Amino acid sequence: MKALVELMAKSLVDKPEEVAVAEIDGERTAVFELRVAAGDIGKVIGKQGNTARAIRTILSAAGAKLGKRCVLEILE
Repeated sequence: MKALVELMAKSLVDKPEEVAVAEIDGERTAVFELRVAAGDIGKVIGKQGNTARAIRTILSAAGAKLGKRCVLEILE
C-alpha cells in the first residue's frame, strides 16, 4: 500500500526524489502520511481537492480488499 501511494505521488510531482511516505499501521486502520516538496503540494491536492480525493478513493478500495481502513494525510 505504501508503494502504491508513493508511485501515484511520484508520477504527479516535479520533484519525485522529495516524495516521502510514512505508514502508521494500526489494528484496523492504516494511516499514510505523504510529504512532497513545497511547490508540489498543489499538484498532489489538485483543483478543489479532486486529485487527493481520487488517491484516497483508490487507497480505500485497496484497503477494503485487505479488510483495513486506509487514511491519507498530505503533510506540508
